[in-house]
Amino acid sequence: MRSAVVLAGGEARRANGQEKYFFTYEGKTFIERLIGSFSGVVDEIIIVARSPEQCTRFQTISNVTCISDIRQGMGPIGGLHAGSLAAKGDLIFVSACDMPCIDSKVVSYLFEAIGTYDVAIPQWNEQMLEPLHAVYRRTALLSYLGSHTSLSLRTMIQTLNARYVPVDDLRAMDQDLRTFTNINKLEELEHINISKNGTRGHI
Repeated sequence: MRSAVVLAGGEARRANGQEKYFFTYEGKTFIERLIGSFSGVVDEIIIVARSPEQCTRFQTISNVTCISDIRQGMGPIGGLHAGSLAAKGDLIFVSACDMPCIDSKVVSYLFEAIGTYDVAIPQWNEQMLEPLHAVYRRTALLSYLGSHTSLSLRTMIQTLNARYVPVDDLRAMDQDLRTFTNINKLEELEHINISKNGTRGHI
């Protein structure tokens, strides 16, 4: 079984506090586009919010489960913890909520690429990775998150048996690598049609 976990609990400070997952692109909200990308690729979609109150934002969306952080104020690590506990799949694709161009073919490729590894993570170079556009083995996440001390995604990746997938390997499915485009600021919406102007969520 395969799961998708969308982390939606950020404070959106760079978006003036607005909810980025409800930004619209090509007539659909970001969260609708994400759900569309995952449909047919995963068996369940879980949205992780920062609170039960935030979960009410998604109650009209069908075929999606919304849960809230168990450990508050821990950023993406907290979302991963809650999402991993809730997921039924052995493998979990994790994404941020502000990535409206995720390519379903790339997601499928990463699910296949993980093999016996703990994580299949796209890599631009030795310093730049895509931890919020990666497939993780649920048991590995739970093992790490049960006793971690760092809130750093990089530290987590370094402890896992990782398969680093060069982003150039993904160009056959997504030539311009738009799948990694993420929107942090309102003004970036004006540039979303130009792949090189999208900011990317490296660590």
